[in-house]
Amino acid sequence: MRDGDAAQGDALEPRARERVTGPDILAALSGMAVGLVLALIGGGGSILATPALLYVVGVANPHVAIGTSALAVSINAFANFFNHLRRGNVKWRCALVFGGAGVAGAALGSTLGKLTDARILLPLFAVLMIVVGVAMLRPRKNEGDSDVRLNAENAPKLVGLGLGAGALSGFFGIGGGFLIVPGLIAASGMNMLQAVGSSLFSVGAFGATTAASYAADGLIDWRIALLFIGGGLIGGAVGAAFAQRLAQQRGVLQKVFAGVVFAVAAYMLWKSLLG
Repeated sequence: MRDGDAAQGDALEPRARERVTGPDILAALSGMAVGLVLALIGGGGSILATPALLYVVGVANPHVAIGTSALAVSINAFANFFNHLRRGNVKWRCALVFGGAGVAGAALGSTLGKLTDARILLPLFAVLMIVVGVAMLRPRKNEGDSDVRLNAENAPKLVGLGLGAGALSGFFGIGGGFLIVPGLIAASGMNMLQAVGSSLFSVGAFGATTAASYAADGLIDWRIALLFIGGGLIGGAVGAAFAQRLAQQRGVLQKVFAGVVFAVAAYMLWKSLLG
């Protein structure tokens, strides 16, 4: 081999190694797992995105993990939102009011989150995970008014609850579906299916707002984010294929997932407080 060819080969070899790395594979697999969980049990699954990026993929900076997670959750939420939109499960006006107020809250929450020391932020995140796990163990009822409309009575409630849900979503970089769904029901009285469909607009909007805030400070790993999103879309498609078949076991799946959430929260607390 000529010296020039050898030099060119040496120059290309690092690039080849950069194409697929251990963290790349782990990011795609983690995204698949989160996407699968979301498709099988719905809201709450994205709470594992940040811990997966921190402890599985190996993202060193918690703020980068939160920013990257927010972007991935946002894109996956919008993808699922259009599926519900086609099925007529979205109350547009209520969703826009709730989501619009929440975007303002997410902008404020993400700013405060970036300013919060990771030694405080991660234990708080673990406590939030425990709350999510408890919420997932509560039975869901599909009662509600399927003909609900935006009016002078429910609009202030939608604004207030949207603002609060957005602030928490932005602070922790989570989708916040476990907050948004009951918030929409409490504010408007819509049924569960409509709340789930309408909530995805807010989840996507809050995540996009949070991701934009973190991106402005260079706190997103774009390569990892794209791999995580791609894996999430694949996992979501696989989960959707099995969702109907496993519908009768949904309660069992939620209990198993809640147990996983509790275990991860305990690990995060141990790492943060005692590690």
